[in-house]
Amino acid sequence: MPLEPYKRGSLWWAKGRVEYLGKPITEYYRCSTGASEAAGAWAWCRDEEERRINEHLLGANRTLTFAEAVMLYPANPKTATYLIPIVEEWGKKLLSSIAPKDVRALAQKIYPDASTDTWTRQVITPVRAVINTFRDGDKGEAFRVKGFSKQDRIKQDKRRGKRSRVKREPGSWEWLLRFRQHAPQRHAALALTMFVTGARISQAVAMDPEKHFKPDEGLLCVPGAKGHDDRWLEIPAELVEELKALTQFYPRGAARTDENRRLFGFADRSSPRKGWAKACKEADIPFIPFHAAGRHGFGQEMNVRQSIDEKAAGEFGGWADTALMKRTYTHAEEVAGKVHEAFYRGLREAEKLTKISLSAGAIPYKSRTKPKKKG
Repeated sequence: MPLEPYKRGSLWWAKGRVEYLGKPITEYYRCSTGASEAAGAWAWCRDEEERRINEHLLGANRTLTFAEAVMLYPANPKTATYLIPIVEEWGKKLLSSIAPKDVRALAQKIYPDASTDTWTRQVITPVRAVINTFRDGDKGEAFRVKGFSKQDRIKQDKRRGKRSRVKREPGSWEWLLRFRQHAPQRHAALALTMFVTGARISQAVAMDPEKHFKPDEGLLCVPGAKGHDDRWLEIPAELVEELKALTQFYPRGAARTDENRRLFGFADRSSPRKGWAKACKEADIPFIPFHAAGRHGFGQEMNVRQSIDEKAAGEFGGWADTALMKRTYTHAEEVAGKVHEAFYRGLREAEKLTKISLSAGAIPYKSRTKPKKKG
């Protein structure tokens, strides 16, 4: 049983054992934390766990450094690259001495010309993850770092002379048709697949021609991602025929085994980039990245251009939160034209109701003053 507080009289006590990787590393606790409130008791449990885990890993009277904590943290390859410059700065810094303000300051020191989004992604998030490996949020207060505000983002963008969060143009049928005229066969099929299913590039390149495609039934499976299960979708007949026509592909250099078989033949999400960019250039169309052309294009087409039921669009495209879909994956188009059309539509209704024409002009100011009373 993990260490947790409980109230006994006017004070909070702690019970349980300190665990590491699911295994107890201490004897059973049943002692007072000295705290009169639950928050203080949870903090005591958190500090005691961190101290005993340090002792378990490093021996008594040792405090974990940030570099040692990183070595114990199961980082994925991308996070590992972010942690390298942080360790170079903070390798010998004690984990217990790190404050939220220190993390924000470090981000600005390592990446002075980066955006606030980069600071968050490449410094705040990995540092927080490493520290929270030793602070279980279910048992106590997690290590939190206040993010950068909108004002911080604007100030940094001005300082570096570059705007962040530039809106990307979403894909469209017109763009897609022009792209496909100049794209290689599998790039063309990939683009169409992402646009009509809302699949991410990582999901599309992972598709297996047998496991994820049932041509006789007209079904395509989009592999699960970000907490979602696989989803089988009924796809247009044109896409079925195009996928059936694809050659049996294997990533370049990979052994021709079943586990290496890919529907589009790309090894990873970056593999199609060169051919994708070349097709855009030859078609004389804007370069739209995979995610914007596919998933954003699907969201825009369904929600803005065709205005279908958002529940249907969300379920088909794999959004559990339709509010997120509409907030993130839809974009303003033809803004001035739509606004002007709305203006004139309202004006025509008002002119019809009042029988007054806007083109008749306004009454001069002096003529609108009230006449003086006689006598």
